[in-house]
Amino acid sequence: MPPHIRVNAGAVIVRDNRILLIEHKDDEIGLHYNLPGGGVDPGESIHEAALRETLEEASVHVTIQRLLFTWEYEPIRHDFKYGKRHKVGFVFHCELLPGEEPKLPKNPDRYQIGVQWVEMIHLDHIQLLPEIANPIRAALKGIVVPHIVI
Repeated sequence: MPPHIRVNAGAVIVRDNRILLIEHKDDEIGLHYNLPGGGVDPGESIHEAALRETLEEASVHVTIQRLLFTWEYEPIRHDFKYGKRHKVGFVFHCELLPGEEPKLPKNPDRYQIGVQWVEMIHLDHIQLLPEIANPIRAALKGIVVPHIVI
């Protein structure tokens, strides 16, 4: 039986007022975007997971700068909007190492179709999952974002 709560680590990478997002398409949700990131594996730290997932999904090495905020999804309270599993996410501001350029990995996840730089002003016009565009913008401006429930 899997653990009760799934821990996620995500990377916010910004260049020239654009944010790096992972593009997905599936039959249930359709076209949507996520931050580079994913679940923490047994035996790895949250930082290690953010670094690994960014490499796996965007083919880049990054450095972690700081924690921007945390989010929590409790499925019963949110009518199973993002699935059946309780999740807690840690969102980090990260920077690309010199010379790194994001690209689709050789073996992407089943529904991953792209790696995109999206203008920050367009975050409200795409389906970003989870819906954390406003906390991202606030945290990048230096506003302290409390733990949010999505």
